[in-house]
Amino acid sequence: MADRLASIHGTEQDRVNCPFYFKVGACRHGDRCSRQHNKPLFSQTILLTHMYQTPPSAAVAQGPTSLQSASDDKEAQEHFDDFYEEIYEELDKFGKIDEINVCANLGDHMIGNVYVKYDEEEDAEKALTALNGRFYAGRLIMAEYSPVTDFRESRCRQYEESQCKYGGHCNFMHIRRPCKDVCKRLGIRATYEPARGGGGGGGGGAATT
Repeated sequence: MADRLASIHGTEQDRVNCPFYFKVGACRHGDRCSRQHNKPLFSQTILLTHMYQTPPSAAVAQGPTSLQSASDDKEAQEHFDDFYEEIYEELDKFGKIDEINVCANLGDHMIGNVYVKYDEEEDAEKALTALNGRFYAGRLIMAEYSPVTDFRESRCRQYEESQCKYGGHCNFMHIRRPCKDVCKRLGIRATYEPARGGGGGGGGGAATT
């Protein structure tokens, strides 16, 4: 029994724990979800909720080609590159960063979310402690630990192939990418292993009233 429970934990077969919260660190039902959101007490990954704000002048791409549209829009890309470089240099002060992922999703539970994975849990703890209560661009930073440590399971495979039918309202991560010049300056990889997550419009359990 224990082995079976362990094998289905965080999957659709798990009727207790929310699979979307486990994989993505966010669920469209929030506190109304019928399944449990087990928030970690420690993690390599911290979530900075809704930290990235898309510039008002940028056209919001709704369809499956949103990755290409955002990249082709010079103003939007430059705005994002400036943001990414600034926060990377600040967050790097707390320890070695494994990766930073910024969501391009439009759902209320995911829009502008920034996930920062450190090599060590101790460095994530330092960042969490230092960031909570601070402000960025006039807005309070809200930082919390995230259960997500393998972003291959979190990222939408269809989006990265430019064919996610759910567009910005998919519940798997649609990740914004900094340009190659920014990656080179920061010394980070410009490409990632293929995503494993499937595009999905649903999410977790049902909402409770």
